[in-house]
Amino acid sequence: MRERLPLWLQERCEVRPRAVAAVGVVLLAAVGFAGQQYWSARPRAVTVPAVLAPGAVPAAATASAGAPAAGVGAGGAAGAARIVVDVSGKVRDPGVRRLPAGSRVEDALAAAGGVRPGTDTTGLNRARVLVDGEQVVVGAPAQPPPAAGAGGGSGPGSGLGPGPLSLGSATVAQLDGLPGVGPVLAQHIVDFRTARGGFRSVEELRQVDGIGERRFADLRTLVRP
Repeated sequence: MRERLPLWLQERCEVRPRAVAAVGVVLLAAVGFAGQQYWSARPRAVTVPAVLAPGAVPAAATASAGAPAAGVGAGGAAGAARIVVDVSGKVRDPGVRRLPAGSRVEDALAAAGGVRPGTDTTGLNRARVLVDGEQVVVGAPAQPPPAAGAGGGSGPGSGLGPGPLSLGSATVAQLDGLPGVGPVLAQHIVDFRTARGGFRSVEELRQVDGIGERRFADLRTLVRP
């Protein structure tokens, strides 16, 4: 049937290699363009920025500030979170020590060089949390509990021993020997000490349930923080 067509129509319908190559190039370009559009429109994971706490400094800002500025900030924060305690008694290097807030008696003993060999520390609570301004006495004579049936008072036989009684380390039995303090009030004092992490001053006795102004006046010279 092709031979019956006019010559000019046969030339129009003939598929030439050059035309095939041109069509192939166009098809390849179209496929490449479609692939690029598909790749650019694909779903991508989005990183959620970290939420900074109020007053926090981003890491990039800290790094760009330089080492000296970072050191000053760190020193100021460390200085605000320290306490000062006096370690005395039978330790290798007694004196005033500056410790991080939240330190315990064991940390104060380590800062003072440790306890001297042979020292009796049975009555020393090494796990107690320290408070700013307190004194830790190592090797002080243990204060015996009051004798059975003995009344209040601070004279001989009252069980108070020499010197003021330490509110930071006294037991319920020792506090019971103070004038006007019974077992219930002694337990209140110990509970208050545990909740607050110790006594910072004798004046805090006023906040203990059951201690009024008159009773505090009787106790203030018999105790220490």
